[in-house]
Amino acid sequence: MGPRDKPEDDKWGWPFKSGCYVVTRIDRRFEEVKRQGRAALVTFVTAGDPDYETSLAIIKGLPKAGADIVEFGMPFTDPMADGPAIQAAGLRALRNGQTMKKTLNLVRAFRESDNDTPIVLMGYYNPIYIYGVDRFLADGKEAGVDGVIVVDLPPEEDEELCIPAIKAGLNFIRLATPTTDDVRAPAVFRNTSGFVYYVSVLGITGTKAPDIKSVKANVIRLKGHTKLPIAVGFGVKTAAQAREIASDADGIVVGSALVNAVKDNLTKTGIPTAATAVAVHALVAEIAQGLRGVAP
Repeated sequence: MGPRDKPEDDKWGWPFKSGCYVVTRIDRRFEEVKRQGRAALVTFVTAGDPDYETSLAIIKGLPKAGADIVEFGMPFTDPMADGPAIQAAGLRALRNGQTMKKTLNLVRAFRESDNDTPIVLMGYYNPIYIYGVDRFLADGKEAGVDGVIVVDLPPEEDEELCIPAIKAGLNFIRLATPTTDDVRAPAVFRNTSGFVYYVSVLGITGTKAPDIKSVKANVIRLKGHTKLPIAVGFGVKTAAQAREIASDADGIVVGSALVNAVKDNLTKTGIPTAATAVAVHALVAEIAQGLRGVAP
């Protein structure tokens, strides 16, 4: 990833350093899938769910199954934007000893065999704050993290983490919602990079099906405010949903459905089985196949 001069048409959104831009794995992956005439598949799983070793097996198999970008959820005790499925996944991970240090170790282990797939850490500011912002950014960059999504830091708090992340060479990916109107959008997108994560429903994750017509209209409207790719998540569970949304979006994010696939393939006492990782990868493969040949 090397620096390049700032173009007249500022395609990537913002500088890492004054007058100098860095093309990241995320940038390259969206360019690659665009050339293929399809939307990117972004997959979310909770780091350490249901335990470290099973989580590593799940994560390592995601790219082969069809994931273009992988999001690791950072477990947190009070995930206010997450629905029951991801809340339960976080608690399973925490009960089995998952920490920020172990989450970064998962990234390092993933990078031992995959240096191309973009990795995004998604979660809340509290675990990062407790770990230490400077330490988190330095360790994350060294481990192989490409971007971060922090759902409870608005643009007004960019100095807390967003600006330091930019300076560290990481994409800071912002959420947009159905209530992000044309007045608010410029502030939301100002320091955003990599891609925009469009939350397709109001409320918490995994509890509602997206209104496809509304999603498509809002994606088209928001593209008037940014040249960054827009990926749609929250409530996308099936290949059919993904395929329909992908006709206008640049990426599809699937999370709760994969977390539920983990839960549904544990024993009654919460122990993983040989089917746990297989079930997650099978669902990813099904959705990825549904996106093939659909031009965003």
